[in-house]
Amino acid sequence: MSTVVLLACTGLGLGALYFLVASGLSLIFGLMDVLNFAHGALLSVGAYAAWWAATDGGMGFWLAVPFGTLVGTAASVLLELALIRPLYARPRDQILATVGVGLALPALLMGIWGSDARPFPQPAALSGTVNLLGATVPVNRFVLMAAALAVLLLLRLFLARTRYGLIVRAGVEDRAMVTALGIDVRKAFTLVFAIGGAAASLGGALAGLYFGSVNPSQGTGLLVFAFVVVMGGTGSVTGAAVASVGVGLVQQFANYYTTAGLGDLSVVVLLAVLLLVKPRGLTGRLA
Repeated sequence: MSTVVLLACTGLGLGALYFLVASGLSLIFGLMDVLNFAHGALLSVGAYAAWWAATDGGMGFWLAVPFGTLVGTAASVLLELALIRPLYARPRDQILATVGVGLALPALLMGIWGSDARPFPQPAALSGTVNLLGATVPVNRFVLMAAALAVLLLLRLFLARTRYGLIVRAGVEDRAMVTALGIDVRKAFTLVFAIGGAAASLGGALAGLYFGSVNPSQGTGLLVFAFVVVMGGTGSVTGAAVASVGVGLVQQFANYYTTAGLGDLSVVVLLAVLLLVKPRGLTGRLA
């Protein structure tokens, strides 16, 4: 029983991390049909910014995480303004450009700080464990779950209760009509990129807690599973949350009870079955 509880908590923590990466990616894909392959690199930027702030920058963990999130958000906005916006009408070039950035940013981080993983400082309050139904579960798993739940609630409030949230939802359904009404959809695009970058960079900062270290390719590795989550919850934040939980749990249980590495294959098979049964994802809508 304790093993099942530990695997479940670890899977939920990993799923929470996937959701933080995939939530913004889902918004970007749902609104703009943009497959941002540089999204994982933004996670690495946020992770390294938080790591630098907590070590060389002299900030504590509780200030380093907002700092890393802010840096990742700024990088995301810069990416949209300088690279994505001029290529909205050229989706093929858009993909190539984001792939290039997704390769260049980790290489830049590697050139500055090297390819070795850097230990991420663990605050005393989050470095302990909790006894749950006989299992000893690291506290940081619950921190990730709480962060993912907060992001989910804030995104749903944003989409349902704010003017720009309504513009985003309307733009998903009929972008041409929204533009014809005189609404500048480009501002909504930039805002969505900022939100996506904030969520991804927050995930990067908290990934240091989960893995205990940061490395330049961390975001790229997580991006693969984030795309699985996005495809499972096509265009839907809620669908992405449900898919994240499923991916994290399946991966953990399959890796433990079968051959190591089979969990990754199980996730891909799960996605294939889901898309065959429900081609529009779990919910088929943005909220």
